[in-house]
Amino acid sequence: MAKLVKSIYTGSDVTALGETTSADQLEGRYAVEVATLTDGATITPDFGANQNFEVTLGGNRTLANPTNVVVGQTGSIFVAQDATGGRTLSFGSNWEFPAGTAPTLSAGANAVDRIDYIVRSSTSIHAVFTGAYA
Repeated sequence: MAKLVKSIYTGSDVTALGETTSADQLEGRYAVEVATLTDGATITPDFGANQNFEVTLGGNRTLANPTNVVVGQTGSIFVAQDATGGRTLSFGSNWEFPAGTAPTLSAGANAVDRIDYIVRSSTSIHAVFTGAYA
C-alpha cells in the first residue's frame, strides 16, 4: 500500500521528508481516486493499488477475492451495467454480505450499483450493497 509522505519545514524551507506516523494529522481535503477495474470473466481488485473502484460489466462476471488486502481498509466499488444490461455478478468466498446473501445487481441498461466494504481479516470482507443509483 502507498505511504503518505510529510514535509518537515524549517522557516520557509523544506528540510526533510518522512513517512507519516500515527501522531500526524491530515489537514484540508483528502480524497482517494476511483480506479477503473478491467472487465473480464473474473475481476480481481488490487486493494494495494487503490480503495475505490469502478467497472462496467460486459457479461456475467465474478468479483474475485481481492489481492493485497489490509485489515481495516474501507472503500467502494461502483458496478455499472453496459448498454445491454442484465449482467450478473458473483463473488469470491471472502466477500460477506448481510444475512449471508450476495446481492442481485440492478438489471437495467447502464444501471449503477455500489458495494461498500471494510476488510475484517485476510479472509473476511464485510460488504454492503446499494442498488439502482440514478
